[in-house]
Formats: sequence, C-alpha cells, structure tokens
Amino acid sequence: MRIRINLDHILSKKNMSQHELSRLTGIRQASINEMCRNQTIRLPLPNLAKICEVLSCEISDILELEKEQSE
Repeated sequence: MRIRINLDHILSKKNMSQHELSRLTGIRQASINEMCRNQTIRLPLPNLAKICEVLSCEISDILELEKEQSE
C-alpha cells in the first residue's frame, strides 16, 4: 500500500496554481510541487493543516491510501 497525494487534482478543480497556494500558505512552491508530483518524502502536519484551511477541504480529500498493484 502507498499514500497518494491528490493535491494536483484539487488545485485543478479549484482553478488555483501551485504558486498561489504557496503564497496563501507560506509553504515553499518547491514543496508544493513535490506534493503535486507525489514525490514528497516528509509531509509536516502543520503544512497539511494550512493546505486544508486554504482549500476548504479535509485531509482525506488530499491523502488517499491505495493498494499497489501486484505483478
């Protein structure tokens, strides 16, 4: 199982850029870009809370637990 970050989909639905989210949350744009590409290794909880507040969403909207496909 792995955790998938759906931030890119949420930003697209809200018609918001990574840059705008960075500005509104104070989170580095590079960090937001890593989240959007699912390359984040560490996700500080305060950052997740800021993102949820700005986007008016729940943590479960951003993070998804998905099963890895067996080969």
